[in-house]
Amino acid sequence: MSCVAVFVDAGYLFAQGSTALSGSKKPRTDVKLNETAIMAELTGAAQTKSPGCALLRVYWYDGALSPRLTLEHSILAHMGYIKLRLGFVTGRGQQKGVDSLIVTDLIDLARNHAITDAVMLSGDEDIRIGVQIAQSFGVRVHLVGIAPSRGSQSMQLLRESDTTTEWDATTVSKFLSIKAPATTAAASALSVSTIPIFGTVPIPPLAASPASSVLLAAVTAALDTIIRAMVATLDSSDITALKTLWLTTRSVPREFDGKLLARSRAELGRDLAPDEKRFVRSRFTTLVQAA
Repeated sequence: MSCVAVFVDAGYLFAQGSTALSGSKKPRTDVKLNETAIMAELTGAAQTKSPGCALLRVYWYDGALSPRLTLEHSILAHMGYIKLRLGFVTGRGQQKGVDSLIVTDLIDLARNHAITDAVMLSGDEDIRIGVQIAQSFGVRVHLVGIAPSRGSQSMQLLRESDTTTEWDATTVSKFLSIKAPATTAAASALSVSTIPIFGTVPIPPLAASPASSVLLAAVTAALDTIIRAMVATLDSSDITALKTLWLTTRSVPREFDGKLLARSRAELGRDLAPDEKRFVRSRFTTLVQAA
């Protein structure tokens, strides 16, 4: 049976996709991915380039800042026919280990005759050796780039591929968008506490003085303010994505968890106790579910 696999370098997708949409590369935090739409576009490209072939799966390669998955990674990992493969991101923001994962998977699938065709969304010269070896096993490699692909993809990789396709800004806009700046109100809510009761004096953990109901209430109220301000900055797509994710897991994705804990620490002037961390995460989940 003839099968096709799709290989996506997410770093290339976001960098070149944001450039196609806005004229310049945007930080990942400023770019929004529609996971369902990109899956549809990728499978459509696979069907076009390899008619009659069954889709084996889509391999999604990206760098990870920490073991805790982001919302985007979590959603992709739970989607059908997608294999999430993560390298890592250095302290300088450089993606490492992704190219070697792509090359290894491509060669293994070709050597085991698991695929007859490969659709590759990438531009890095380092994957060319994987393309050459896969072709030696009879695999046809179809390279997909984002305009202007001649400026964003290795010329050697373009020449090595069996076919090439270029996605323009119209195609990219189906699955990628640039986030609107945060509203002034939301920004103010995050930067200015509405409970100025602590000043610069660190507040003891909740468990430190269990008899003090006033202190416990003050700490809980301060944390609740931070959580509500965070929820107020979420757009409808973030809320929908979080609710979808929580159908299969209750963990708070890294990009939200890190901000919640950091802002809570700043508000209290100290590290959070375990019970306080659980409260922050549970309260965030409850407010998003109710949004």
